[in-house]
Amino acid sequence: MKVLVLSSLAYSLVNFRAGLLREMVAEGHEVVACAPDEDAAVRAELSAMGIRFIPVPMDRAGTNPLRDLATLRALIRTIGREAPDICLAYTQKPIIYGGIATRIAGGSARFFAMVSGLGHVYSDDRPATWPRLMLRWLTSILYRGAVARAAGIFVFNADDAGEMRRHGIVGPGRRIIQVPGSGIDTVKFPHVPIPEGAPLFLLIARLMRNKGIGEFIEAAAGVRTRYPEARFQILGPQEPGPAGFTVEEIDAWRTQGIEYLGATRDVRPHLAQSSVFVLPSCYREGLPRTILEALATGRPVITTDTPGCRETVVPGENGLLVPPRNVPALARAMEQLAGDPERVRSMGAHSRQLAQQRFRVDRVNEQLLTEMGLIGTPPGPHRHRGLGDHRLAE
Repeated sequence: MKVLVLSSLAYSLVNFRAGLLREMVAEGHEVVACAPDEDAAVRAELSAMGIRFIPVPMDRAGTNPLRDLATLRALIRTIGREAPDICLAYTQKPIIYGGIATRIAGGSARFFAMVSGLGHVYSDDRPATWPRLMLRWLTSILYRGAVARAAGIFVFNADDAGEMRRHGIVGPGRRIIQVPGSGIDTVKFPHVPIPEGAPLFLLIARLMRNKGIGEFIEAAAGVRTRYPEARFQILGPQEPGPAGFTVEEIDAWRTQGIEYLGATRDVRPHLAQSSVFVLPSCYREGLPRTILEALATGRPVITTDTPGCRETVVPGENGLLVPPRNVPALARAMEQLAGDPERVRSMGAHSRQLAQQRFRVDRVNEQLLTEMGLIGTPPGPHRHRGLGDHRLAE
């Protein structure tokens, strides 16, 4: 078959979906990937995998309707020209405009939506103002239209499945398929013994306020009063706009005892040097890839009892869950592990087991490919006429 994969960021194609794309090619399918940004390194890596790349304009975080209409027109043209058998879209805008474009373009393409997280529109981390409620209502209408004739809807956690039903995005008779995130390559991310010495707490995330970075910094100050040797690091790219932190704020972290490591495309060396992974997010996550990487490396996880995050922790076994935006609870959780290196090692071993048993990428990819009918199909043209209206029953 011919598979068109729609993304909002080129790097995510190789960082999150490389294993899935390779499996598609290995099964004899033609794969075409789309994203808005031109990334020479990504294009080269995709080409080496036998995958063609097509840039499609998209304003990832913007709300300008004219730009979104340009995205829709470009997707309609691309789908019409490429005539794929399957369109697979992930993240909000590719799903919304990819689903609508697939219907408008006609043809026999079956559309699959991979909801890797419903995001800030559906998060309850801020007051429910009228503009926010209107945006949520409009987004729900667009989602509903996009997945109305989807052949399959994948979600990363049960909370998002319930939220989609609650807002009428998916009707009570539609099947939603839960998969354990994007999976993690436990070979690429091998188990690394926890270093001896002072505890090192590592947070990896885009520098957004709703990732709990401010709470992490406040909690670290409290932990240092009892464990002055403890270290605290933040790794991740800066985020523009009011949702992110200013350069002055980031510079001030040093005076607060926080080591900012900048951004990287390879987190493994930093995970290897850490003792405990922390993500105190209040953002509506799908299933954070950074936590999966920490699990595979064999690190205990402290995260919030929120959608997406809670799926990665068996409390008391491989980590601890804390309420979102609760600095004292976060500090207490870090103090528990700072003073108990034997417990840290035991929890880290359980994290590695969890990664291998529940989140291994080959198992996730097999489930996805099976649901899309991409395993065991002969190579070459293999059209499924008339399946554009295919609906999956409960």
